[in-house]
Amino acid sequence: MRSRLWILLLLAGAAIAACGGGSAGNANGGALLPQGPPPKKTSPIKHVVIVIQENRSFDNFFATFPGANGTLTGQAAAMPTPVAQSCASNPKHPQVITQPTTIPLAKVSITGKGYNKYNFGWNNDLDHIYKGYYTELDAGRMDGFDLVYFGPDGESHQAECTYAYQYVNPSEIAPYWDIAKQYVLADNTFATQGSSSFTGHQDLIAGATQISATESIIDNPTNTPWGCDSPPGTKTSLIVNYGTSLKYLQFDGPYPCFTYKTLRDRLDAKKISWKYYAADTKGFVTGLWSAFDAIQAVRKGPEWQTNVMISPKVIFDDISENQLPSVVWLTPNAPDSDHPYVSVNRKPTDLGPSWVASVVNAIGKSSYWNSTAIVIVWDDSGGFYDHVKPPFTDTQGGLGFRVPMLIVSPYVQPHVEHTQYEFGSILKFIEQTFGLRSLETTDERATSIVNAFNLTQTPRPFKKIPSQYSIDFFRHQNDTNIPVDTQ
Repeated sequence: MRSRLWILLLLAGAAIAACGGGSAGNANGGALLPQGPPPKKTSPIKHVVIVIQENRSFDNFFATFPGANGTLTGQAAAMPTPVAQSCASNPKHPQVITQPTTIPLAKVSITGKGYNKYNFGWNNDLDHIYKGYYTELDAGRMDGFDLVYFGPDGESHQAECTYAYQYVNPSEIAPYWDIAKQYVLADNTFATQGSSSFTGHQDLIAGATQISATESIIDNPTNTPWGCDSPPGTKTSLIVNYGTSLKYLQFDGPYPCFTYKTLRDRLDAKKISWKYYAADTKGFVTGLWSAFDAIQAVRKGPEWQTNVMISPKVIFDDISENQLPSVVWLTPNAPDSDHPYVSVNRKPTDLGPSWVASVVNAIGKSSYWNSTAIVIVWDDSGGFYDHVKPPFTDTQGGLGFRVPMLIVSPYVQPHVEHTQYEFGSILKFIEQTFGLRSLETTDERATSIVNAFNLTQTPRPFKKIPSQYSIDFFRHQNDTNIPVDTQ
């Protein structure tokens, strides 16, 4: 068992200020930002589809995109002795960092191939829990990515050295770049928390993970599946707000079956349809890899059968049969997720770009095109290097690092959107579009993504996004029955 308790003190006058803005005493954190105008009551948007991919930083996918805030150079801090010794033990590793420096980002394949020349395995899962985030952030210097260890919880015996300093060859993710060129690439979008997939997905349905006035869930539970189906004794981790300081309590939090409000409550109150599409994980763990597994009212109620879909590919039937709900959360099968360390038949696999292109193409060629906004977002940075420090810290372990976000709609013009967004920005847009009350979490402080749209323009005709694999491929793809993320 990992260590049960790890405490981190953030002094309000020091570490919080170092990252700029954000009051430790404010439950939502961060100053309220100027808001764009809400959509008109006659908004043409009747469907919002949130496509949730996995574990990539903005620089990892879009470091060289024209007009975007990317970089090919990373900042690296001097390695402490244990890390330096771990890196030095590999004779083919290019360098041990003995003083602060800059290092070039290595160009790799989508599965990380390209770093094996340094005698590293490739397709590695990187440290991306709160401890790793805090180390990498390094009081806003963004130079601690060479100071952590491999594994999603950073507790392996092999230091990452400079492995996190990489970017994916654009030719390997051509559908993403084509979408970015034709529609909107948001280059200033931050994860709600400096954490991993469990809380990232909670933030995309609830805007936060607060379970009390002073406590928020952070990181992944101790056992899978994550949620009300977790085995007895499963623990979570907490960020606790003490007013002038925060504590990180690892594996000292409650069982992961929660009662806080989500966007589902607001949608149900207005009788607005919604679905959450998730991969079946039979054969690996019992249950679905779904954010709503952790929401007691859904998991223990009838909507678990009516609103939570057992396979992502069901969305293609819903589109073709005119059954697309007003609000969609769409998560992929593991090989289609962009998550590192996924293999099919022992071969590292990432079909994410084709999967996303197929979803966009299915909607684009359907009758839904003129009434739909598609938001493609990655749930966390996956521990990959990014050079932009979060604009503020709050009392819930955020903001996290930048992640890519793409906005696809006939009511946008091609551009790079530099507005500061977070996951609450997507929720706020849905609230505005459908006239919902605020969840009163991070959606209150967030700037809505509505400013990326021109809702009065003539809808643009759809142009197919080329991809290696087609809609038909994903319609008939065999389910792997493994969760998209397990740690």
